[in-house]
Amino acid sequence: MDTDYFQHKDINFASIVYSAERLNFLENEFQVRDDDVFIVTFPKSGTNWMMEILSLIRSNGDPTWCHDLPIWERIPWLEARDSKILIDSMSSPRFFSSHLPIQFFPKSFFTSKAKVIYTARNPKDVLVSLYHFAQMAYVIKTPCSLDEFVEDFLQGRVPFGSWFDHIKGWLQMKDNSNFLFISYEELKQDHKATVLKICNFLGKVLDNEAIDMVVEHSSFNSMKQNKMSNQSEAPDFIMNKKYNFMRKGIRGDWRNHFTDSQQEYIDRIYQEKMKGLSLHFIWDES
Repeated sequence: MDTDYFQHKDINFASIVYSAERLNFLENEFQVRDDDVFIVTFPKSGTNWMMEILSLIRSNGDPTWCHDLPIWERIPWLEARDSKILIDSMSSPRFFSSHLPIQFFPKSFFTSKAKVIYTARNPKDVLVSLYHFAQMAYVIKTPCSLDEFVEDFLQGRVPFGSWFDHIKGWLQMKDNSNFLFISYEELKQDHKATVLKICNFLGKVLDNEAIDMVVEHSSFNSMKQNKMSNQSEAPDFIMNKKYNFMRKGIRGDWRNHFTDSQQEYIDRIYQEKMKGLSLHFIWDES
């Protein structure tokens, strides 16, 4: 199946899931509530993982509804065209997922007390994960080669645009009390401590047993075995089921894919695009 893109303000979106009408509505008319919580990521940055963690935090560590309800119904995609009916029927507090760049986010958010948890990941690992995702999903065009995809990624020709613009845009909010920045690497390094950090941000108090349940049931192995979380129940028009959505769930897999010249090229573009940003990321150490 070929993937068809449309451009919304110079950024690619897959026509099979999104529409300009929905994006315009969200930006200009959607009413954000003060107790809304948004998970925002660039694709393949740990979105499902964060959705599972927040699902479990909301249920005080009880995994029952994580096994009974698909992950996209527990925390629906804000910008997906088919999420409208589900979102319109949600009661507060509402939890959403989104890949939207900050300039497309609902304007009403910026005058609200709603919270954003922004999850980021080493762009090299994002690139590799997105490349593999393109082999199985119908929301992104299948590249002819890794070389071609490296160029598309670095030039922002993939869905949701430039990784660099995405993260720099959202980091404009880094000093706001309603914004929390979490890295995929941080979650891998200390899962429990990061869950506690998220609970503190949300004002959610859980006892030690509940925290341990959140950590246990949001582990890679637990999610991989849960058909409501591993995307095996995703519609056939979204995902080719002969591939496994949950591939490795590790950090540093890019080392198994890039040639020396590809790595040097990516590093050079990274330095050019991120210069002037006075922030240090955990992946800059690797």
